[in-house]
Amino acid sequence: MDVNERLTDENFPAEPEKTTLEGKNKFLGFWFFLGGETVLFASLFGTFLALRDSTTESELYQLPLVFGATMILLTSSLTSVYAMYHMKNNNFMKMQLWLGITVLLGVTFLGIEVYEFMHYVHEGLLFTSNGYSASFYALVGTHGAHVLLGVCWITALIFRNMKRGLTLYNAPKYYVASLYWHFIDVVWVFIFTVVYLIGKLG
Repeated sequence: MDVNERLTDENFPAEPEKTTLEGKNKFLGFWFFLGGETVLFASLFGTFLALRDSTTESELYQLPLVFGATMILLTSSLTSVYAMYHMKNNNFMKMQLWLGITVLLGVTFLGIEVYEFMHYVHEGLLFTSNGYSASFYALVGTHGAHVLLGVCWITALIFRNMKRGLTLYNAPKYYVASLYWHFIDVVWVFIFTVVYLIGKLG
């Protein structure tokens, strides 16, 4: 079967994302990539914890705003699950729809994060203010850059394959992008807990 042939109900495999050797290799390579990403974020977390400033944290953080952003990002993880559910049922249009909603939620999260950073800058907390501010912006900003990458990645998949439909070639791409989105959501849960909750509540 040609990997670029559009999948139908008659030729749809049980796991389209892992049917080809290329798909399996993408899946394996992605886990190695996540290993490197985990080391990166572990280093940023370690630096932040070593340089944290409990006085600044309790005065500056806007917990309700950050909680709202957290709920939006967690909801986007759920919508990407719906998208993969529809992929496995060969419902291409609904998969694209739920991925589009995921992108919109990701953009909303980024908008809140930009607003939050502008507030902190307005309050005098610049990247160069001290070691704590540099570690805070490095950790939270790096996560924001990952969210932006995920938004661009999924958006590119949606538009590139709009007329192609689901194939054995692009099914692994969709699945890996969805896994990446779950990864950045998990990292945010740790950021929300370690940076904001512990910083605000002590």
